[in-house]
Amino acid sequence: MFGPFALAVAALFTGAAIYINWAEQPARLSLDDRSMLDEWKPAYKRGFLMQASLAVIGFVLGTLEWIVTGKVIWLAGGAALLANWPFTWFAIMPVNKTLEATPSEHADDETRALVERWGWLHAVRSGLGAFSLGLFLWASI
Repeated sequence: MFGPFALAVAALFTGAAIYINWAEQPARLSLDDRSMLDEWKPAYKRGFLMQASLAVIGFVLGTLEWIVTGKVIWLAGGAALLANWPFTWFAIMPVNKTLEATPSEHADDETRALVERWGWLHAVRSGLGAFSLGLFLWASI
């Protein structure tokens, strides 16, 4: 009953995360340092709201399906999706805070290196989403 919705949310999360790594990040890195940072800041704010919400919703739906069906794999899929929160908080947030505090006119090679690091860290979020999606698919069979 909740499973198909959990699966859909995990697919949305994963698709958005992969899009960021596959399309948005390379396009951003093709810009000069200042433009790159100017693009990253609003994109990050919008993306954070969307992906943070999807992670929580997917976790709740996976947990509800676990409660209804007793299949612990639903809980595992939800936990994998929710794992994006602590990973973001501890691994990505220090990079985010530095980038957010950098004035556009001070963007330089160090800023570019941070945006590149951010992209690699974000790829972990794509992986967690894909893992969650795989677990939900497995649970659906």
